[in-house]
Amino acid sequence: MQTLIDERALSKLRWRCRRGLLENDLFVERFFERHGAALTVSQAHGLEALMDLADNDLLDLLLARKEPEGELRRDDVLEVLRLMRTPR
Repeated sequence: MQTLIDERALSKLRWRCRRGLLENDLFVERFFERHGAALTVSQAHGLEALMDLADNDLLDLLLARKEPEGELRRDDVLEVLRLMRTPR
């Protein structure tokens, strides 16, 4: 069983995920609407790693123009990216 993040951590993560590109914000908001209530600690770590990227690099990943490489090629990042890319 994976540990869920608490409300305070979720709130801080949502704030951390605010982006400069509207397109990225749309992906992020949809992700939180669908998965925020059941977000695990592992998924939160994956999301934080994605948020360390520049806006254009993140958008390339979200639109599947590129795939994660190097340090980003981790299970937690890949899981969150899959969830963020899912249209419904």
